[in-house]
Amino acid sequence: MIRRRRVSALLVFLLTAAGLIGSLLLVWSTISSERAEREQMRRTAEIMAALRDIDRAAINAETGQRGYFITLDRRYLASYEFGRSLYPRALERLEERLTEMDPSGEQKQLLQSIREHGDAKFDELAATVALTQQGNVREAQLRILSSDGRIAMERLRGALSRMEAAEQEILAQASGQAFVAEQRVLPLLALTLLLTLGSLTLGLWQTVRAAHGEAQAEQARFLAEARDRADLLAHELNHRVKNLFAVVLAIVRMSARDAPEARPVTESIAARIHALVDAHDATQGKDAEGGASLRVLIDKVLAPYLSDGNPVEVAGPEVTLTVKQATPLGLVLHELATNAVKYGAWSQGDGQEGGRIAIDWHLEGDGESREVVFHWRERSDRPAAPSEREGFGSLLMKSSARQLGGTIERTFGPDGMTVAMRLPHPIA
Repeated sequence: MIRRRRVSALLVFLLTAAGLIGSLLLVWSTISSERAEREQMRRTAEIMAALRDIDRAAINAETGQRGYFITLDRRYLASYEFGRSLYPRALERLEERLTEMDPSGEQKQLLQSIREHGDAKFDELAATVALTQQGNVREAQLRILSSDGRIAMERLRGALSRMEAAEQEILAQASGQAFVAEQRVLPLLALTLLLTLGSLTLGLWQTVRAAHGEAQAEQARFLAEARDRADLLAHELNHRVKNLFAVVLAIVRMSARDAPEARPVTESIAARIHALVDAHDATQGKDAEGGASLRVLIDKVLAPYLSDGNPVEVAGPEVTLTVKQATPLGLVLHELATNAVKYGAWSQGDGQEGGRIAIDWHLEGDGESREVVFHWRERSDRPAAPSEREGFGSLLMKSSARQLGGTIERTFGPDGMTVAMRLPHPIA
């Protein structure tokens, strides 16, 4: 029997570890994809600049050649000389940017085509200028009127356009990969939460089952001993889960130590893991049913943000939440508090008087249809305008509302924002 309980505890630990490690892998994949996208954007911008410089060099050189031939004014040669000096530098930059990362076969062919047609165009311009300088205007005119220069220019600009299109396509692919990686973050965080809750439920079920078997088979003394062992197993499981959260937080922060550009992503993920820890702590009280007080949960989540400049009013009757309700509700409260600090009522600074937040709830209905109606109200002299973009925080709150089996609605008024939630009241 004891061996069976140990195997069950190990299974719970492995399930939780698998979920958290999977989250870490996805976080790392998202960071890598975003880093690759930024690097590709930088490379694409430099390649586009080099392509534009090559085109500008050819146009300037041709303009100077035509002006000098028509007027014999040597001042036009300044434009020609500028284009002739700009061309090799721009071509060298283009080659360097393309070789930084493995170029495609099409890009290699286009680079060769740009070099060949560019060299042909500048050779034709140089020959015409030389003939004009020598006084051989007739032969220079024949070269200008021939189609060689025009064809070289058209082919050069066509190759430049195709190279630009190819580079834009590569950038679009990198952006698409980064977008797909970002879209996977929310489902996997939800999966991690479900795995953690599932493992805790499985551990509790195994503990209760063992205790129930002991109660039927043994005397009262042996039953008391079995319950003591069950409590020890539950505490050990809770301790292991907390250790896993601590390890995950440490690894997430270490992942950004050598990548400053990834710090905003890792800090956001770390904050949400902290919210999971707070919600988990709130469900580990002495209540035999594993319940958590709504007021205690609010106090735990808001404690890091409260100060004289960040006032909050909390009012409502005593409401006990189930384990499945406390965790997603803790995430919602954390997201609202974070948004209030960044954009809402608690975002005022520089000595200015900030806004206020009022939280209240009440019960409606009877029996199984009874609901908790929860309001989060922010009031400020300068409320932030609502964003048209639905970010990760909004998706997180909607997902949490679905897990709660209720609804969530945000409204924006002239003096601030109001969030209204409805969730089923747990049956005592």
